[in-house]
Amino acid sequence: MPQNTQSPIDLNIYEMKIPIFSNFRRQLKIVMVAFCLFLAIPGVQVLLFKFINPSFTIPMVWEWCEKKITRENYIEFFYEWRDIDEISPHLRKAVLAAEDQRFLSHNGFDLIELKKAIDDMKSGKKRRGASTITMQTARSLFLIPWRSIVRKGIEAYYTLFIELFWSKERILEMYLNTVDWGIATVGAHAASERYFSCSASNLTRAQAALLAAILPSPHTWSPTRPDNYVRSRQKRIMRDMRLMPSI
Repeated sequence: MPQNTQSPIDLNIYEMKIPIFSNFRRQLKIVMVAFCLFLAIPGVQVLLFKFINPSFTIPMVWEWCEKKITRENYIEFFYEWRDIDEISPHLRKAVLAAEDQRFLSHNGFDLIELKKAIDDMKSGKKRRGASTITMQTARSLFLIPWRSIVRKGIEAYYTLFIELFWSKERILEMYLNTVDWGIATVGAHAASERYFSCSASNLTRAQAALLAAILPSPHTWSPTRPDNYVRSRQKRIMRDMRLMPSI
């Protein structure tokens, strides 16, 4: 009759394999669940803000924390939400003319502008921005103000959900209310009050074009003390505003 030649040591090693493999599977499940939750969080956030107007933005919170840590002087943000019908149609058209003229025809990514930006980089010309209003909304509402490839990837991920869940009107409304318009100035109403002492609904065509003209660099340019470059942008925007749709 054959005898079992397996030693006690070999038997112990065999018996230990099962709990080790079980622990690995458990840890893998935890990692996978955590990863799935991480991927789902942006979608949940975007879906909530389809119905809820934000009382603050991530960049606002980030700056508050940064000033607290560095003990620098903190200037409280001026931010008041305004529904899109309370924002001047001049400003809506001016922002479309300045920032994203194909806003209504693309799905969050303007491939034409992206190709132009790539061509400019290859030819060594001044770098052109290719961010759409949808992408800028993702950035101004959800993301910390750090420039990196990782952040651009996350921005694109949020952009997909925003275009999926929100109407174009909601995207523009959110953008106009959350975009950085200068030092401690967030949104159209704050910018209108700060620069022109009027509500966002009462902006003139020229004022709206000036506000849109400084958006690429609101901490450098001023709509109340515009230099020649800002004036030239204002003129171009006012010309293009005639071609923009009402939204």
